[in-house]
Amino acid sequence: MDFIPSLPTLLAFSAASLLLAMTPGPDMTLSISRALAQGKKAALFVVLGTSLGIVVHTFLVAFGVSALITASPLAFTILKTGGAAYLLWLAIQAIRFGSSLSVKKVDEARGTPLTNVSTGFWVNLLNPKVIIFFMTFLPQFVTAGDPAVTHKLLFLGFFFILIGMPVNTIVVLAADGLASWLQKNRSVMRGLDYTFASVFSIFAVKIFLTHSR
Repeated sequence: MDFIPSLPTLLAFSAASLLLAMTPGPDMTLSISRALAQGKKAALFVVLGTSLGIVVHTFLVAFGVSALITASPLAFTILKTGGAAYLLWLAIQAIRFGSSLSVKKVDEARGTPLTNVSTGFWVNLLNPKVIIFFMTFLPQFVTAGDPAVTHKLLFLGFFFILIGMPVNTIVVLAADGLASWLQKNRSVMRGLDYTFASVFSIFAVKIFLTHSR
């Protein structure tokens, strides 16, 4: 199986991926927010959506499309503007329809599995930082002249998802465990809405200021 890197490379990649998976970002912020507002089931669908976004980025890197996007100023500007706008929209939604609503009302309004998967998917797909990260991170673990480089990049991308999903699941379950206590402390819940809205806004600004070079 030529697409599987050597054991030392795989161990190094696993350690780096684990650390990166534990680093907070827009996807983790979204899953925690959704766990507190709608429960662990909704948040796990968000995790599924963010993972599907990484699948797309993996294919983009493996087949060189990401390099084309970052090399085109117009394409990169459109991508980062769309990603920043989407995170700002999520910030507004967190304030307007956040945890201050009852769980039942949120579930009826916006809690479908498809909606949660889609939200997680677009958060990752429209984040140019993820593209740049995958372009700079994954190639470090392959050799340019390797005839199986494309297959190895695909393998590493999916392996990254395999490592990251358990971490995100643990984060979601921990957040869901606090939900019952937080539901009894509405002021704390509302404070979290504004906190998540602020974090989404900060990420939106950082994404918009991201440079392709």
